[in-house]
Amino acid sequence: MTADFLTATRTFYDAIADDYAERFREDVSNRPLDRALLATYAELVGPGGEVADLGCGPGRVTGRLAGLGLSVFGLDLSASMLAIARRENPGLRFVQGSMLELAVADRSLDGVVCWYSSIHTPDDHLPSLFGEFRRVLRPGGHLLLAFQVGDVARRFEEPWGHPVTLDFQRRRPEEMARLLAETGFRLHSSTVREADAWLEETSPQAYLIATS
Repeated sequence: MTADFLTATRTFYDAIADDYAERFREDVSNRPLDRALLATYAELVGPGGEVADLGCGPGRVTGRLAGLGLSVFGLDLSASMLAIARRENPGLRFVQGSMLELAVADRSLDGVVCWYSSIHTPDDHLPSLFGEFRRVLRPGGHLLLAFQVGDVARRFEEPWGHPVTLDFQRRRPEEMARLLAETGFRLHSSTVREADAWLEETSPQAYLIATS
């Protein structure tokens, strides 16, 4: 699938990959609830469960999921992000591609993680995105979806001095849950925490776990 937003996303992250990886090096480590939710998710999937970390970036969540006993691979649009992920996680598999068109067989995965990576997908593409997640999940497989809460996108212009711009979509958990239900998912849990000023967050954070 060729779309302007995919090109814009890939270009943005190719440009900022090194700065992003350094800035958010301890991102998950500094967020106790995030760590707890990832551990809960890993327990739901079960030891050795086959999981795709979609929009994996520098692979920090991929590595944590592997450390929690899952058989996980990462996928990202950005070759620069994948280079960092492979360097920092030499024992894991990382592939380049779009999560809207996964080169994965039907019903072949136990889990899909979309950790702040649906935020660059336009609203009208979300049903297709969630449909692709459900296609690759086995019956009873689990989806973990994380995103910022809100109604208005946040635009990042020239981060760290790089000449790129990208919109980061913020969405309501109840609306995302509705879209997941329409795609055939059953909501397992919905968690929202307030923005953490110490972490320089500007909006609440949402975490949905759903079952196929």
